[in-house]
Amino acid sequence: MARNSICNRHWRFNFCAAGFRGLREPQSPVRLAHGRRTSLLEFNAGARVKAGATNHVRPAEGDLPKQRAKLLKSEVLYQGKVFRLQRDTVIEPGGVQADRDVIIHPGSVVVLPIFKDGNILLIRQYRHSVGEFLWELVAGRKEPAETPQAAARRELIEETGYRAKRLRKLMRVVPTPGFVNEWMWIFAAEGLTEGEAQPEEDEKITPRIFTPTQVEKMIERGTLRDAKSICGILYYLRFQKRHR
Repeated sequence: MARNSICNRHWRFNFCAAGFRGLREPQSPVRLAHGRRTSLLEFNAGARVKAGATNHVRPAEGDLPKQRAKLLKSEVLYQGKVFRLQRDTVIEPGGVQADRDVIIHPGSVVVLPIFKDGNILLIRQYRHSVGEFLWELVAGRKEPAETPQAAARRELIEETGYRAKRLRKLMRVVPTPGFVNEWMWIFAAEGLTEGEAQPEEDEKITPRIFTPTQVEKMIERGTLRDAKSICGILYYLRFQKRHR
């Protein structure tokens, strides 16, 4: 897809097939009263300094409130094998009383298997909740007494048969904070040794190896739609791959 430029009076935004790439100054400079030419960014920065503004960026949460909700009561509505559903009556930080239905989950792990040549292992399996086969990273529920690292190694062996010499934590995310308290640990698995997979009885898994470019194309085209996998892969390719 050819690069497109969408311009307004002050800024030019650049887009390409991979999405938003950022912004840059307009090409025409600003001419000051004394004749010196300067860029619009320099001009605006100077105006802010004259107005007494600071140029440093504030910490993302440094001056924001951190008060939490006050729990008044909690009622279990459903207890299943994987999670439970409970209704919490709370007073929110803003002072409003509300009933919140929350799914209590022990947490899960996601594993990005990376080979020596940089290629990536994905698995394909059927997901009844969405009625489709999905390409995903290795993933599974963490047992209550299990560490995230132990769960990641177990899931990697069960679903692919590979054992990892090194596990590197990439990130910890909250996939569905609107109504689920689940935390998800995402790891890169390196130093892989092939073995026999040990899937659970109801797991029918097809593994396949892809190049990073192929995986990026799958994300771009919508062939890879699983959110946790997209999150882990793009984080690795953007922030971690260059440090290997």
